[in-house]
Amino acid sequence: MAELRSGILVVDKPEGISSAAVVARVKRGLKAKKAGHCGTLDPFASGVIVCGINQATRISRFFLHGDKRYGGVLRLGVETDTQDRTGAVVSECPVNVTDDAVRTVFAAAVGPMRQQPPAFSALKHKGVPLYKLARAGRPVQKPARDIVIHHLEILAINLPDVHFDVACSGGTYIRTLAADLGRALECGAHLRKLVRTESGPFTLDQAIDLASLAAPDAPQTVAARMIGMNEALSFMPERTAWAGMVDRIRHGMPLTEKDLAPPATGSGSPWLRVVDPDRRLLAILEHKKGIARYNYCCVFN
Repeated sequence: MAELRSGILVVDKPEGISSAAVVARVKRGLKAKKAGHCGTLDPFASGVIVCGINQATRISRFFLHGDKRYGGVLRLGVETDTQDRTGAVVSECPVNVTDDAVRTVFAAAVGPMRQQPPAFSALKHKGVPLYKLARAGRPVQKPARDIVIHHLEILAINLPDVHFDVACSGGTYIRTLAADLGRALECGAHLRKLVRTESGPFTLDQAIDLASLAAPDAPQTVAARMIGMNEALSFMPERTAWAGMVDRIRHGMPLTEKDLAPPATGSGSPWLRVVDPDRRLLAILEHKKGIARYNYCCVFN
């Protein structure tokens, strides 16, 4: 059997399973040496989980903070301690709102804002996940952080439920957004359903069903669906190394602007992906403004 190549695999996570469990199934099903995800998704949610396979685990960090897109259902009138349907109910209120009021509150939520991370989250305090502290009755509140709601569209209003589509910056908690919308409507709310449809450049249309990883021929059939590392990093400027430079890069020898031109001004990326003449990914380099020498982020075999 040929060795499994490195790349990105987009998986459609079902409800009721953790992101770590998805990665374990991917690794086992593909018989991969390494596997890791590029950002968690709550167990109650479904949709896009981006997995790095073998050497691609080393490029996961370049996708962690990318924009995300979700479809969701907001349930008005009920607040829970986790801000989603899995939590204990902490308050209930009659839903005496109009459709126009819902549309007004949703429209006001678009744009930059400060968001308070929920107490039930995977963020850590002194090395301990916040959800463990919250379950032990010792909740910790992390400082609010800057997020951006790029797009927030109401798909249907069937009170007490509101179906919506949202595009946002990385690090946004949609269940916290749901709770904030409920408070703005003065009736409270929680997130009833959540499906991640996009994570960075990866979409649900590219995703494989998790069950397909259990098939005997999974390493062959699923591997064909993997996205190559160079393709996955297409948002980075690219440079081709000439023959003599390939060995220099593989040995981690210093490179400067004389060897490779820096990213163009306005490219939006301080990184360069360097490929060999056959367009195989050799390395990811970081270029800092005002410094002629490059820093190595990753070098690949």
